[in-house]
Amino acid sequence: QVQLVESGGGLVQAGGSLRLSCVYSGRTYSNTYMGWFRRAPGKERGLVAAIRLADGGTYYMDSVKGRFTISVDTSKNTVYLQMNSLEPEDTAVYYCNTALSIQAMRNIKTFRSWGQGTQVTVSS
Repeated sequence: QVQLVESGGGLVQAGGSLRLSCVYSGRTYSNTYMGWFRRAPGKERGLVAAIRLADGGTYYMDSVKGRFTISVDTSKNTVYLQMNSLEPEDTAVYYCNTALSIQAMRNIKTFRSWGQGTQVTVSS
């Protein structure tokens, strides 16, 4: 089982940037995906971005394309989410998690547990 610890959230003005980090430990596989999710107030948790460890293939939700970039440094066992041009609508608790397919990543019911997440607040 993979353990995950998120960090890097904070308060930022609209238009600003933040970089989130997720340190993972435990066994991974060639088809392992790492991803960032978020849960905004009053909304369900959903997938924001994902990356396949084997080849760096990425997925983004439409509203963050061109603004967010997911990356991984396997030497540090860390997944990053660079968030630029932040908008108040990006305010949420951000979590990372892992699964073995993009289909599983897009299905919240896949996941049995979550870390504490990191709060991102974007002021207007």
